[in-house]
Amino acid sequence: MGPRTAVTPSKQMKAVAGGGCGGQGGARLRSSSDGSRYSRREAGLPNNSSSSPMLSNPKSVLKRPVSTEELQKPGGPYMKKTFTIVGDAVGWGFVVRGNRPCHIQAVEPCGPAAAAGMKVCQFVVSVNGLNVLNLDYRTVSHLILTGPRTVVMEVMEETDH
Repeated sequence: MGPRTAVTPSKQMKAVAGGGCGGQGGARLRSSSDGSRYSRREAGLPNNSSSSPMLSNPKSVLKRPVSTEELQKPGGPYMKKTFTIVGDAVGWGFVVRGNRPCHIQAVEPCGPAAAAGMKVCQFVVSVNGLNVLNLDYRTVSHLILTGPRTVVMEVMEETDH
């Protein structure tokens, strides 16, 4: 069985019916490696333009650019967190974007990443022990896709000052 991720290597449409939090209905979203999000309306609705698959490519969630040097500065406004995320049948439930350093662009509210505590705007420091601060999101996504089902990620999160 291959790796499972919410980051897919192609832009094919993917949706999983059901999957809402706490047993609620609804479609879970799949995301491509470039961060585009796809969703499909639930089955049974008429096939017209309003029920066709949708694509959105949101702008960056970051308020300002951050350098790898700023993230690593001793006494800086960032703290390191480590998450162990076990992928489910859909994936890990997050989208990585950015370039040196990468950041978390989106987190599926009911996915494994959210359950582990991952949040939007965290910067990716390492994936399964490999430092990824100087890699782009495509390379980081590839590491996740080709790695084990359980991913250990270190991130830097801005502290509230």
